[in-house]
Amino acid sequence: MMYILDSQMRFPPVTKATADGLLAIGGDLSVQRLLLAYRSGIFPWYNEGEVIQWWCPDPRFVLYPAELKISKSMRRIMQQQVFTFRFNTAFESVIENCRTVFREGQSGTWIQKEVEEAYIQLHKLGYAVSAEAWRNDKLVGGLYGIRMGNIFFGESMFSNESNASKFAFINYVEQLQKEGVVLIDCQVYTAHLESLGARMISRDLFSAILQNGI
Repeated sequence: MMYILDSQMRFPPVTKATADGLLAIGGDLSVQRLLLAYRSGIFPWYNEGEVIQWWCPDPRFVLYPAELKISKSMRRIMQQQVFTFRFNTAFESVIENCRTVFREGQSGTWIQKEVEEAYIQLHKLGYAVSAEAWRNDKLVGGLYGIRMGNIFFGESMFSNESNASKFAFINYVEQLQKEGVVLIDCQVYTAHLESLGARMISRDLFSAILQNGI
């Protein structure tokens, strides 16, 4: 059974998701609905021309900040100060780059204009944030996501120079750890984030952490 959202601000129980994590379709990207989704461990993810799709996969791909792995090569890059780290100074440029930068092996991006506009609104309200890598005062990499309580929900990252997004990510994870963040939601598996220490946990455990962390 596929759940179709209407104007009411509610989602079905996350245990009703399909085997691949699809929970519901429809609804909108209003601030109220997006915040309810994140509090519930649900995120939107769909392609251009498709109806909005809401996901809550099991298992869930996450990073505990204390488990961050930094390779020797990345440590050298950070020591050499190739890039400069900035936080939340160019959110709109970061999400625009996440939407438009070419990714090898991908024909497009899930970040459409309506998605971009919705997260810019969340940024203006203090929920969506960006972590940025700069070089010679030029934005060359970064990521954005949602910060709620002691949880950070990562959404997307981009890199216009080798290792730029990784630099921004590492710096931001270290900042989040100092701020008491207990979990970074990476949503679905990528080898890139696995190399940085992300791993799978059960949806039940993820939901329990959310209840205590938001």
